Amino acid sequence: MRHRLLRRAMPLPPPTPPAPRTPGVAGGRLFSSLPPPPPLQSRREVHVWYLLPDELNDASQLKMYMDLLSPSERKTALSMNGEKLQKGAVLSRALVRTTLSRYTDCKVDPGSFEFKKNKFGKPEILWQSDDSKMEWPLHFNISHTSSLIACGITMDTPIGIDIEEKKRKTAKNILSLARRYFTPSEVDYLAKIPDPDAQQKEFIKLWTLKEAYVKALGRGFSGAPFNKFSIELAAKNGIRISVAPKVFKDSDSTCDCLSENWQFALAELNSSHYMAVCIEDDSRSSGSGNGRLPIGLKVWKTVPFLEDTLVSGTEAVTIIS
Repeated sequence: MRHRLLRRAMPLPPPTPPAPRTPGVAGGRLFSSLPPPPPLQSRREVHVWYLLPDELNDASQLKMYMDLLSPSERKTALSMNGEKLQKGAVLSRALVRTTLSRYTDCKVDPGSFEFKKNKFGKPEILWQSDDSKMEWPLHFNISHTSSLIACGITMDTPIGIDIEEKKRKTAKNILSLARRYFTPSEVDYLAKIPDPDAQQKEFIKLWTLKEAYVKALGRGFSGAPFNKFSIELAAKNGIRISVAPKVFKDSDSTCDCLSENWQFALAELNSSHYMAVCIEDDSRSSGSGNGRLPIGLKVWKTVPFLEDTLVSGTEAVTIIS
């Protein structure tokens, strides 16, 4: 029954012309009953919007989200193996589109956004040449597990976001897995933790931070292997990234992009996930001296178009560093 319901909720509609990029569009009307988010006023602010797929099961609601997707996004979603993956794919793309629309004051309908990918596959907004007056310097990144989907958004600075389940299954021998992917200093850090459960948690935190970093670079794992840089979780002034000096001179082009001029926020989200956010650190250029300004992080739980809840400062978001 659930399989048939999902098929009815998420049909593959016939191709239709893209919605016009004009004020007063459907997305704006649907959002009008909800308070708008505060604007992103600096490069150091990060807004994160997340949803819980298991809470979204209404057929008409899923149909509404499916209708926001482009024909290629619908085709990709429905090609997924199984209803759970199909639903997750639809919600991921719908969350990206609705989140971006909020930060155009709903002047761009969620269904009207077009995207391009860099050579490593990271999606970016494709603004049309005749839409220069409606172009915003928005950057976004999406991350998802089977139980939570999150979209991070910034203004005028690259962002990487990753979420991982705190109880994520890993290899029994954490150190063996760490030696395969991490740097020697990170392996040493984990080896000094005697408790297996605590060691696994620190491993997942490191993985989440490293994933957010390579996504912020726009490279992904293939373009910036995890063993080429180290994350220092126990740094005195917050989480730090360290790139070995020899890497800077490495002839391997995959290392050319690595830089230490980035900063992180690490949090527990919804009591079930670790969330890492990475953005470029402009402390030096902003004249802040030796002090590193913290990331201005705000988090909302959302049911797109229907309900938004600011959860920053509540038990749903626990800042680790």
